[in-house]
Amino acid sequence: MSVPSAGSEGLGRRAVRGAAVTSAGQGLRIAIQLASVVIMARLLSPADFGLFAMVMSIAGIAEVFRDFGLSQAAVQAPVLTKEQRDNLFWINTATGAALAVLVFLSSWGIAALYDRAELAPLAQLASVAFLLNGLATQFRASLNRMLRFGALAETDVIAAIAGLGLGIVVALTGVGPWALIWQFVGTSFATLVLVVAFAHWLPGLPKRDAPVGGFIRFGWNMVSMQMVTYVGNNVDSVIIGTRFGAAQLGIYNRAYQLVMNTANQLRAPITSVAVPVLSRLQGEGARYWDFVRVGQVGLGYTIVVVLGFAIGAAVPLTALLLGSRWAEAAPVLSLLATAAVFQTLNSASYWVYVSKGITGPLFRYNLVSVSIKVACLLIGSLWGMIGVAIGYAIAPMLSWPISLFWISRVVHDIPVRTLAWGIVRMALLAGWGALWAFAASILTAEWGPWVQVPTAAAATVAAYAVAALLPIVRRDLSELRTMLRLLRRERRQREA
Repeated sequence: MSVPSAGSEGLGRRAVRGAAVTSAGQGLRIAIQLASVVIMARLLSPADFGLFAMVMSIAGIAEVFRDFGLSQAAVQAPVLTKEQRDNLFWINTATGAALAVLVFLSSWGIAALYDRAELAPLAQLASVAFLLNGLATQFRASLNRMLRFGALAETDVIAAIAGLGLGIVVALTGVGPWALIWQFVGTSFATLVLVVAFAHWLPGLPKRDAPVGGFIRFGWNMVSMQMVTYVGNNVDSVIIGTRFGAAQLGIYNRAYQLVMNTANQLRAPITSVAVPVLSRLQGEGARYWDFVRVGQVGLGYTIVVVLGFAIGAAVPLTALLLGSRWAEAAPVLSLLATAAVFQTLNSASYWVYVSKGITGPLFRYNLVSVSIKVACLLIGSLWGMIGVAIGYAIAPMLSWPISLFWISRVVHDIPVRTLAWGIVRMALLAGWGALWAFAASILTAEWGPWVQVPTAAAATVAAYAVAALLPIVRRDLSELRTMLRLLRRERRQREA
């Protein structure tokens, strides 16, 4: 198989440069996220986190409808006029305002669902964030469309720092879960201020002669898909919260924050670069699939390596980051990291769905995959919180082949076997790395987590070094190096 050719020029160079910038920014944001987990876990109790998770598992539905899929529609569209952008801004703003009111009014229902009266005022304060996020949506989309990845990276880092700072200050006053709500709202406010400053435009009045019907149709499929995905991503919290209480949900939520949110943030910069780049390559056949394939391999030798380490070193990692009172979170962390491996490797399918605008099939696939997840979670809940985590891990293992099959029914030139073998190969390598990390953790147990964690990390790297003796692994690494050298040469030639 060939790597993307030199003919990819500007897009290839901008893809790598964009990925580098956004990855650097996302790395800082992930560091802030981990710092938030570590610090707040020592300031608040598991029950505090459980109460926050109860609010957000229901109120967070509004965030799906706030966007209405219009940000991706604006990024994916071949042409977007200023008047259309203005109309999309007002649609997102009106939607965000309506959803803020809806969340406020539903706060008493959330309290009733979990039989916890203290949830109502928490949800009412959280409702403010949905209005702020509605206002920010098209500004973010505009920066993404213009490939201004540096501005987006700065926004995410500064907003995360501002939100964490506010959360810490409030937590020190001893008000428990209110600190997490204020952190959420503070991050949203800082994001709005920053994207407006970076975008350098202000919306005009709505224009009837600027059609947005195509965007809304695209967005409707996206929001329908996102709604189904949201249910699948939060039904575990609802099950644990209603059946096993706030403390168990808090323990599960901290493991989820460490693994799933970190994995999502690691994937985000790559997706934010891949979707607009692939959207411009929709009609270029083999070159398009070369970008998809190499992107999948890149995920396998970066993010998935980290996840393999987390699977094997879950016990000392939990002790180091959260402290001894969170020991129950360790097996949950390992199981969720397993799920994240398959979700990450299947990200390439999502890039294809969105960049080619086939959101209808994406919605139908998500109905199937979420149904599988809900079934796995409900069955797993018979064995408590750990059973739910096992169900969460099994679901993506069953779903990813269906995703590739679904795309092949619409996009007939997709290299299904190549992409499927890529997922299997990278998952096996992650398991190999996890085995080495686990063995290293056991062998160094007497020295505690400060020794176990770095030793397990080194063991994971060693496992991949041993795997590089295999011809197919060497071919993967050689292909990635070739692509990067090609794109660096293109940049030097252009600068000369």
